[in-house]
Amino acid sequence: MDRFFGFDLGDAESALTRMDKEGQAAPSLIPVDGEESFITAYSAGTDGQIQIGEKACYSGNVIRRGLRFKSRFLTDSGAAEDIRIFSAAVLGLLYADGSLRRDEDCCFYVGCPAGWDSNSRELYREIFEKAGYPPVKIVSESRAALVSACQSRHLQVGYNILSRPVLVVDIGSSTTDFAYICGGHEVEMQTAGEVSLGGGKMDEALLDRALDQSSAGKKLRDVFRESQPWRSYCEFAARRLKEKYYQDEEYWAANPCTQTILVRYGRPLKLTLRMDEQTAAYLTDGKLDNLGGRSFHEEFVSSLEAVARQISGQEPELIFLTGGVSRMKAVRQWCRQVFPRAVVISGAQPEFSIAVGLAWSARIDEDMRDFRNELEELRAGRIVEEIVSGQVTELYTSVVSALIGPILENAAQPVFERWRSGEIERLADVDDELEREIGSWLHSEDARNCLRGPVSAWMRPVCAKVEEYTMPICARHHVPYSALSLTSFFAASDLNIRVEARNIFAVDEMTLLIDSVISILVGLICGGGGVALISSGPAGILAGMIVSIVVLFLGRNRMEEALLQAKIPRLLRKTVPRHALRSREESIAARVRDNFRQALDRGDYNEVTAQLVDDISRQIEQCLIKMAQIVEIPLG
Repeated sequence: MDRFFGFDLGDAESALTRMDKEGQAAPSLIPVDGEESFITAYSAGTDGQIQIGEKACYSGNVIRRGLRFKSRFLTDSGAAEDIRIFSAAVLGLLYADGSLRRDEDCCFYVGCPAGWDSNSRELYREIFEKAGYPPVKIVSESRAALVSACQSRHLQVGYNILSRPVLVVDIGSSTTDFAYICGGHEVEMQTAGEVSLGGGKMDEALLDRALDQSSAGKKLRDVFRESQPWRSYCEFAARRLKEKYYQDEEYWAANPCTQTILVRYGRPLKLTLRMDEQTAAYLTDGKLDNLGGRSFHEEFVSSLEAVARQISGQEPELIFLTGGVSRMKAVRQWCRQVFPRAVVISGAQPEFSIAVGLAWSARIDEDMRDFRNELEELRAGRIVEEIVSGQVTELYTSVVSALIGPILENAAQPVFERWRSGEIERLADVDDELEREIGSWLHSEDARNCLRGPVSAWMRPVCAKVEEYTMPICARHHVPYSALSLTSFFAASDLNIRVEARNIFAVDEMTLLIDSVISILVGLICGGGGVALISSGPAGILAGMIVSIVVLFLGRNRMEEALLQAKIPRLLRKTVPRHALRSREESIAARVRDNFRQALDRGDYNEVTAQLVDDISRQIEQCLIKMAQIVEIPLG
């Protein structure tokens, strides 16, 4: 697609953004009827004309008028038609002023509260489809807000926050929407999108306070009872004055912040709205009638505490605020009151965070589709397998070297002691015992620990070669290089391998890789896959010590069968010193390495190697896919 549009259709005000696929650093706001943020209202005149925005609130000669219909969408079947009329009128204006062309390849991302289920979202999408929009996707407003934060140069949050717990608080005009997002995935909460507490409560209180202080207050109340559009228009004016005040509270503390409205309904009446420190304190901490005698502060904190009780896991490390009310300094203090360890932030223009995030989400979604396709092509090809195959001999060499000493110490030595003490009667029985001991030890945590270092060291050059292919993919689709940095992943895994391993990203893949190497070594060392590394060696080793006619690890073919089957007297066994096996560890290891390399050169392990290459390659590819999923915020 060439362009991506974000439509934040709010209950009180709406905003539109647009972003090109190429050449645009950030979404831009699209003025509608001259306003970047326009009132969510429409009127249908007797002449068939549809007006939207501020003019629709007080225009005369109308046969239908719609106000605050989004908040009624889930409860009032008539709200869907209001949304259709309004959105169709917005679309017409976009075509009329050239903001949207009929032949362009584009899509619209439209926001909805996080609490809406999939059925409600689909019904909502169908409204825009019927209104004639290009392809529409309905996206959670909380997710759009988080995308906006991640992309903001002002905030510099970065994609690494996606792996941490985040609470998005969207303070709208009618509701406050809470969304807890952890690891890029939204966690369902009962309160999400359902708290009937929005900035509109303050707007109503500010308007009522102005009416109480006005000499024309009684007449104006009569007008508002008869004309809901005029009351709504004055509430919108109160909303904008309130937001103007909270943009710079220090300035307005020393300067008057007022607005006078001329209400033309019969006899013209004047109403003066005023924001000052006393009024601001009343709006936040006063007992408001529209909140049942509770303050906005009390209701907000109570809602946050309900969210805190529902979070089953880590408390949020970041709280991201959106909506005009989030400009209030007090809101940040309330958030810290409930979540004292969280960092609380909002964008430079919090009232536009969702609209901006929607356009970003649309472009990211497009980029991620292309990104996933290229990553799948990489995975389906043979590139990773060829890289691993080219390095597999070094892996064999390093892990064999790492394991020979511990195997002799933890498996061979105990078996030798058992033979020496007479528990094992014949040298011929040693092999079976050793095979069981080695198999048991190789599946232990100690064996895994022995392999972590060699495998990680071997993986680093492999990862570097893989990144030669993944980094260009990231660059082409605006994905941070670190998203597919296997090198960084292994570095982090090494540092945190013993610390809550299951919670460290991709350590499972590291463990599976180690397990797969161990399973192959079990076959190689114990003979399950063919020729054994320490082939029938322990019997040969021990017999060689006793008769002093052969060196260690020459194999059963060089040993006298009679000796292997003989029951050597225990006293004679005691003459073999305990340190005999340990003292020959280096020569044993060298012989094993040489024999193993010769076996590799002969192709004895081709089948096993193919299995190992396939297994390691699959783990790397799965790791890449998981890492890609982390950087992609789900946009459902």
